[in-house]
Amino acid sequence: MTGPGAVQDAPTTHTSALVELRVLEGPNLYFPRAAVKLTLDIGALATASVPLALRFAARLGLENARPGEPDSGFRQRFALRAIGWLVRAVAQESGTSNLAVRVRPTSDPHQVVVAYPWVHRERARAMGLAVGAVLDAIPTAEVSADQLSVAVSAAAETVAGAEAGEPPHTLEPRIPVVAVTGTNGKTTTSRMVAHIGRGWGKVVGWSNTDGVYIDGVLVEPGDYSGPSGAGRVLAHEEVELAVTETARGGILLKGIGLTHNDVSVVTNVSADHLGLQGIDTLDQLAEVKAVVPRITRPEGWAVLNADDPRVLAMRWVVKSQTWLFSRDPDSPAVRDVLGDGGRATTVIDGWLCVLELDADPDPLVELVDVPMTLGGLSRYNVENALAAASAALAVGVPREVVIEGLRSFLPDAEHNPGRMNCFTVPVLDGEVTVVMDLAHNEAGLEAMFEIMEGIRPPDARLLLGLGVVGDRSDELIEKLGEIAARDADVVAIGHKEKYFRGRTPEELEQLMRAGAERVGVLAVPAYPTEVGVLSALVGQALPGEVVGLMCHADREGVYEWIEAAGGVPDSAEALAAKVRAARAG
Repeated sequence: MTGPGAVQDAPTTHTSALVELRVLEGPNLYFPRAAVKLTLDIGALATASVPLALRFAARLGLENARPGEPDSGFRQRFALRAIGWLVRAVAQESGTSNLAVRVRPTSDPHQVVVAYPWVHRERARAMGLAVGAVLDAIPTAEVSADQLSVAVSAAAETVAGAEAGEPPHTLEPRIPVVAVTGTNGKTTTSRMVAHIGRGWGKVVGWSNTDGVYIDGVLVEPGDYSGPSGAGRVLAHEEVELAVTETARGGILLKGIGLTHNDVSVVTNVSADHLGLQGIDTLDQLAEVKAVVPRITRPEGWAVLNADDPRVLAMRWVVKSQTWLFSRDPDSPAVRDVLGDGGRATTVIDGWLCVLELDADPDPLVELVDVPMTLGGLSRYNVENALAAASAALAVGVPREVVIEGLRSFLPDAEHNPGRMNCFTVPVLDGEVTVVMDLAHNEAGLEAMFEIMEGIRPPDARLLLGLGVVGDRSDELIEKLGEIAARDADVVAIGHKEKYFRGRTPEELEQLMRAGAERVGVLAVPAYPTEVGVLSALVGQALPGEVVGLMCHADREGVYEWIEAAGGVPDSAEALAAKVRAARAG
């Protein structure tokens, strides 16, 4: 629950200054343990007169206060400092000393975020409500120093008298955990690690955006990329290795459900979900993703993408050992980490290799023998394979098992449903190729076109079924329309009804078409479903052409349509043949 007055698990009576109170059950953006996050409206403090601001600072014991003029940049910085002191003052007067507090600005100059750790739920919530009550005591009119003092003391008394409540429910793992995060590739990478782990003979539990899997069987469908997924995996006593996909939303809204992981993987950081939950920039998004490697055990490994500067920078905030992956064996970052005793996985002469200091490269497998890479054609899946191999080796999987797992993991509906699945579908006088992928952001769509380009014969067209999820920003939706129209010869819209998320089909169409118009493509048709747009595009495709579908809402329906149309999944050999034929042309 968000918005003004949205107080998570709070009584119906709350303060107007308290916009949101959120209880985070585990490691989060602010602390490596359970915390409370408050979003506070500081409008009264931001607009208060200078004398009133100074009285407020004096009551808190805030020394050398320089509040600046109302609604100035100086006042905003003063307010950030003052709010931190307010929380500490209430805590100390209620009997809690040395409370750690983090205060951050938001895109709204009249709102701030405050976070502090908690060990007792109800008392921690009472603290948030009490802080909001103090801010409510600062109206735009002047108040006396005595009134401010009474408000702070009353807040402290309320907290001291509150029921303690339950402790955090953060889980202490009893088995090795591999945690995977990033913007793109985390589902594929986590599936590859789980596949390799099963080849090791372990009972593997893994959670991702599709659900919870135990030993390859889907036991709980749904989006379990948050903390609840990790908890459900660890609840199965037979599980010997846990692989968890950890998404941005779960970290921000609930915290990570585990105290630590043994191996973490960060695939990349690119534009997605910006403008939600206070995350407006790529640097802020990277900070969220960095929570996962920050809780990796010191004796464990943080597997980081050396080719992504924001991911590489995470090596400076982790306590664990660093294991890089990079397509460039001569990367300065790789040399630096090896010199510090770390490891790296890279590509040399077409071989996936592991590097260590003062040792020759260890060649594991040729990329042509890793089906997910399409003979090395898919740059993103090369990176996913590098990341998965690194994580599997880091968690202790034997070398030979990792090699076999990379060779046997296929880009099909069984091993990697909905991610770069390729099919051959019959049409009049021949066959077309259908490529199906989530492709939910700019990087994902460009990766999809990379595959489509790599398997299309000379002079064959690319046709794309374009679709978006409603909670993306206007700018991202328009950009997807622009990329689709720029790189496809034919583009049509296929809606995702279950994922409109407050928007109308007409609104989404307008944004996608606006993007297409920027590259001169007009009159983009629209169909109500993903199956509908796929049927229309295959119906107009000529033999040898490639049809792409951005599929998210009805994956099973698309699979059924392809089967009914006589289509078959492409084997590794069939894909390799298509790649060779495209290159020969």
